[in-house]
Amino acid sequence: MKVLFIGGTGIISSACVALAVERGLEVTLLNRGISDRPVPKGARCIQADVNDTAAVKTALSSERFDAVADFIAFVPDHVKRDIEIFRGRTEQLLFISSASAYQTPPRLLPITESSPLCNPIWKYSRDKIACEETLIRAYREEGFPITIVRPSHTYDKRLIPLHGGYTNFARIKQGKPIIVHGDGTSLWVLTHHRDFAKGFVGLLGNNRAIGEAVHITTDEVNTWNEIARMLGRAMGCDVKIVPVPSERISDYDKEWGDSLLGDKTHSVIFDNTKLRRLVPDYVASIPFARGAEEIVKFYEFNPKHQRVDPKLDALFDDLVAKFGGTAVS
Repeated sequence: MKVLFIGGTGIISSACVALAVERGLEVTLLNRGISDRPVPKGARCIQADVNDTAAVKTALSSERFDAVADFIAFVPDHVKRDIEIFRGRTEQLLFISSASAYQTPPRLLPITESSPLCNPIWKYSRDKIACEETLIRAYREEGFPITIVRPSHTYDKRLIPLHGGYTNFARIKQGKPIIVHGDGTSLWVLTHHRDFAKGFVGLLGNNRAIGEAVHITTDEVNTWNEIARMLGRAMGCDVKIVPVPSERISDYDKEWGDSLLGDKTHSVIFDNTKLRRLVPDYVASIPFARGAEEIVKFYEFNPKHQRVDPKLDALFDDLVAKFGGTAVS
């Protein structure tokens, strides 16, 4: 199978590329070549800016692909560009949407692919919904072969799934409290990128997935307090948690607040039945406790990534000062 990945070196896509190569697919990456994540041996790279349609058409010449996966499309103009470039060039275009596009807050759990798409808070999610609508029209009106994939919170060894990243690790090491939104008891799903890749690669060239939307997540569910404590245990440290209402966080930092109120504040549980029908051997096998150990080990052995954001650290201190009377361990 001949597959083109647009991007291919991000958190999610890097694992998908590695697994596709491992399974013997003929893999090509189209990107600007600026990531420091290594490209697996056996994958071919074409360097071009996908937003330069003429340059991409020239770079691809007359090549065709069994499947094209775009990991860096975020607004409708991006998917319109894909339709223009790959019309007649591929048997399947896979668009990476987002599970945050589902109704927020969800009125019914577990979330399935038939759950409504509606996010009045977060523009990122509304843009993904608009992308999906553009692709669905192309499928209905001209038979353009689409598959919509909705990841939830997917991480790798570099991604600390708390706002502020390594700044939280530095605070934990110093014995300083970290901020968890709400009361820390809402339910959340964290999917390791290697688990995500198992589902995604199973969709490549899968005729039953044409015209369909499907999310790919783990079945493991944890509270945010548990997530923070698992990271602390992997570090060998106690974690002091200060819960802060998401609305108050938004008062201090609107961008952070939008990502919470438009997504992470609300409990989620996903039903992966549809994915398992399309990819029968799919199973998510990496619990977050193990993923947390990978994350801690990566930062321990990569000092250049140990970056503290002083502005954000100061904001955390302000929030602790205001709300820290309810700190929990």
